[in-house]
Amino acid sequence: MKRQGGNSQGTGSATRFKRIRQDHAREAAEDYAEMILDLGEEGRTVRPSDLALRLGVTHVTVIRALDRLLRDGIITRDADQGILLSPTGQGMGEVSRERHRIIVSFLERLGVPREIATIDAEGIEHHVSEIVLQKMEAFLREPVAAATRKPTRQKD
Repeated sequence: MKRQGGNSQGTGSATRFKRIRQDHAREAAEDYAEMILDLGEEGRTVRPSDLALRLGVTHVTVIRALDRLLRDGIITRDADQGILLSPTGQGMGEVSRERHRIIVSFLERLGVPREIATIDAEGIEHHVSEIVLQKMEAFLREPVAAATRKPTRQKD
């Protein structure tokens, strides 16, 4: 059956799904950059098998992701030194790590246990806006008593 009126719904839908795929690719790149940064700081030569183990994915998944990261200039690969972050990748990993730290600290301040806060921060860090992140940081700078006190009601 032929559609009437062109692809009015298809265009918007395709654009939305393209954006979602791009967002997921960015999230994966940030996770890989952060993990490569962490492993490198442990003094290890970063190998695909390390990433597969830490990220809980298959070796094939890691190889495909690394190919994309290499293509996008986020990593370099060296037979002796393993997987290294480019300056762009280094910055991406550091920003991702800082966002994660802020969100975990914020959730802990709210009373969320560290293990749960750490897990939840993995998803939140990729979707939180800059303004919300700034508000979280400001909240964390407040003394604990001020951050936990209940607002007072004004008398009429």
